[in-house]
Amino acid sequence: MPNPWTGIGNPYTREEVVARLQKTVDGGKAIIAAGAGTGISAKFIEKGGADLIIIYNSGRFRMMGHGSTAGMMAYGDANAIAMEIGEYEVLPVVEEVPVICGVHATDPRRRMWHWLLQVKDMGFSGINNFPTHTIVDGHFRGVLEETGMSVEKEFEAVALGRRMDLFSVVYVGSPEEAKRMAESGADAIIAHVGTTVGGSIGVTGAVASWSDTIKRTQDIIDAAKTVRDDIFYLCHGGPINTPEDAEKVIRETECVGFVGASSLERMGVEESLTNLTREFKSITL
Repeated sequence: MPNPWTGIGNPYTREEVVARLQKTVDGGKAIIAAGAGTGISAKFIEKGGADLIIIYNSGRFRMMGHGSTAGMMAYGDANAIAMEIGEYEVLPVVEEVPVICGVHATDPRRRMWHWLLQVKDMGFSGINNFPTHTIVDGHFRGVLEETGMSVEKEFEAVALGRRMDLFSVVYVGSPEEAKRMAESGADAIIAHVGTTVGGSIGVTGAVASWSDTIKRTQDIIDAAKTVRDDIFYLCHGGPINTPEDAEKVIRETECVGFVGASSLERMGVEESLTNLTREFKSITL
């Protein structure tokens, strides 16, 4: 079905987003998806040439000066925050790049089919599973699984999105989750190797090593490829913080792109504002 809004950017059909990304890969370029927590971020991420813009509730916390993990906590309605950022800040200023909505699929208060209809109606071209329980482990993960807030809800949301013609780009933390997402119809899978290092609020001690990052990324790709061969694979998190870092993972695995949230939006603001303020303060009387 042709996109009735062709010519004005968003929204795009699932097939249109897939075709855009395939064109990037066929042209020998890495796919770059960027998180945006404000309209100004989205506007200039688009100007920089990003292939996708993803709206996370954590983007709001990042731009408040807090760590992205705040987006995993009960500091607000994750779905409502992502929708608000998209409706009032990002979608009005992004002209052409597909915009993806972060969806907290395990929220027990939401009828997910109803919520995804609202996401689509707002003009988002796809969904992402954030906040995601795939990056929660240990005893607490077990409690979530046993009390109805299982990662299974995320697989179900992706399958629903596929039926609704929404593109899906999803986080996974293990090969088993990658297989389930592939079975659910995910279009792009992000190998999440942990909270991003660096900057004023990045982690330092809880970071995956480079060898573990490479191995986990490829293990996730290998698992999903046993299900389907039409998935885009992206890397994210841990020590992957700079363009050189992302290029290293792309060179040493079969992933074809990178998802940057903290490493694009937050790090760009931290460095540029610090340096620009210093330049102004160097003015003498």
